[in-house]
Amino acid sequence: MNMSQSLFGLDDDLIYLNHAAVSPWPLCTADAVKQFACENSSLGATNYLQWLDTERQLRDNLAWLIHAPSSEDISIQKSTSEALSTIAHGLAWENGQNVVFLKEEFPSNRVVWQSLERYGVAARMIEPTGGREAETALLAACDNNTRLISVSSVQYASGLRMDLRRIGNYCKENNILFCVDAIQSLGALDFDVNLVGADFVVADGHKWMLGPEGVALLYTDKNIRKSLELNQFGWHMLESAGDFDALETTPTSDGRRFECGSPNMLGIHALNSSISFIREIGLEKISADILRNTDLLIRLISDHPHLELISSPDQERRSGIVTFKVHAGDHEQIYRELMRRHVICAPRGGGIRFSPHFYTGEQKLHDAIQILDQIINDK
Repeated sequence: MNMSQSLFGLDDDLIYLNHAAVSPWPLCTADAVKQFACENSSLGATNYLQWLDTERQLRDNLAWLIHAPSSEDISIQKSTSEALSTIAHGLAWENGQNVVFLKEEFPSNRVVWQSLERYGVAARMIEPTGGREAETALLAACDNNTRLISVSSVQYASGLRMDLRRIGNYCKENNILFCVDAIQSLGALDFDVNLVGADFVVADGHKWMLGPEGVALLYTDKNIRKSLELNQFGWHMLESAGDFDALETTPTSDGRRFECGSPNMLGIHALNSSISFIREIGLEKISADILRNTDLLIRLISDHPHLELISSPDQERRSGIVTFKVHAGDHEQIYRELMRRHVICAPRGGGIRFSPHFYTGEQKLHDAIQILDQIINDK
């Protein structure tokens, strides 16, 4: 039995290369969800205090994942978009200020900043030209009115791994806030919020963290957290949460202040199991295996006469994403044919995106390229 079967239960005829979109759950996570459902159906909320322990464990696990100073810095949100909106519409903006981000960002990390234009905030969408590095273009677009830079740790379409420390150092030196969308790296690559210098980190759990949709991380620096205006209100965010007779409406000072209502306990149990699984395997091993798969894919694509690599070949720029295009090929048609032949991938960035995880065997990658070759030759 191979690793994908023993740990994930994936159908063996699938070549699953779509972890940058939605990951399959490990078996332990599926079991955690089944157990929670059975418990809820037979006992209701009898064990609610134990559920709260799982919620605390998830905060600890998320803090571990980004090397946060404390689990109190963690808020559990519904999605990356909600977390970004909490930040964007929590900051006190002044007319004439601007936000800087890349044009190639996923829509979540563009739309939220563009929504601030109603307050007189300019959303500066930057496209590097003339061979300039993405970081150089971002920083060159900043001025004295720049309030925040927002960037993905890894670009979703190209797989470009950003130099976050360079951007973070610039932000610190110029009194600019730094927001990182880490959805394409958390669970795949080491991320240290202290080294990066991010004020905010956001990420949904359904990609490299191997969890469900609907549960996301929001990290806020403790020195900035209280300055964010609250736009959602409810019992769960209060200092007195749990004391339902209290008339006090003071929000708690920790990350729970951005969680207005009842938590998604089913999703919490699932994501907690997935990150516990990642901790058990070891993030260092996971990262090494992912990058080994990336290296192999880049080599196979670079050596293929009909394929052209879109992702950067530079070692320090590699992530779990490898995007390529087919010479004189209809990428949408090739993508659909790959899917029909059980190579699960995505059309992104003007080409086709493969994103294997740590458990993806090398033979699966060779098989995917062989199937792709057959599709090209059958044209």
